[in-house]
Amino acid sequence: MRSLLFTLIMTLVPVSVPTLCWGLTDAEAINVSGRQRMLSQRMMKNYLMIGSEVKADEAQRQLDSAVALFEEQFLALRDYAPTAEINKQLDEVEDIWLNHRVKIISTPEKKDAPELMEENLKLLTACNDVVKAIEVHSGIASGKLVNMSGRQRMLSQKIAKTYMAMYWNVDAPTLADEFNQAIDLFDDSLTELQSSDKNDGPLKNALTRVRNQWKFSQSGFGLGDEGRYVPTVISVTTESILRKMDQITGQYEALMNADQLVAGTD
Repeated sequence: MRSLLFTLIMTLVPVSVPTLCWGLTDAEAINVSGRQRMLSQRMMKNYLMIGSEVKADEAQRQLDSAVALFEEQFLALRDYAPTAEINKQLDEVEDIWLNHRVKIISTPEKKDAPELMEENLKLLTACNDVVKAIEVHSGIASGKLVNMSGRQRMLSQKIAKTYMAMYWNVDAPTLADEFNQAIDLFDDSLTELQSSDKNDGPLKNALTRVRNQWKFSQSGFGLGDEGRYVPTVISVTTESILRKMDQITGQYEALMNADQLVAGTD
């Protein structure tokens, strides 16, 4: 049954996903749990895109696949969980997710969006706590790079989410602050990733491509200050950044696996 479900998910998900096995390494677990953060924001973004009629058909497909993948990855993390603390963190995710998943696939209503977005941020926080707990458990320094690069995926979707909410004129007074904070964190984190002495040639080139795409995206963000919104452009550029950062996270995962192997032989 799991095999059939995963085959279905892999045909739906628009970003690259490493093969989920039911015995994740620590590096894989940081990547997968980090992707849960991204999926939380991706689902909320898709809900808002459907409601505001921005590429609604594509957003519906993305929403369906994101919900399915979140479920599948949660099972993988449950099987992985090496400590009682990480299991406790997963319990907290599950407590929020059981109710949230029903609401996130419902017909979007603008009046419901503020409360749903608040709950969605609680899910994001719970997912982030899982990532941090796994990174600490691993004890491998390069786990920070997997975590941070994976967080960039989430921020790409959080930026798109808040932008779509502002475009739809959702009544949530903290939207602009959340949007600007996500932009600042993405920019600072990209700079930190680019400065890592762990980067080889391919990683440096990949991060440079993200930087170039990011500069173009920022030009679109600024139009909102003038009351002009370009939701289709933002959906496309953030999607491109997501794909690039997903590949980079996979590269850092491989690096961490290698570091853990060396540490295990010392």
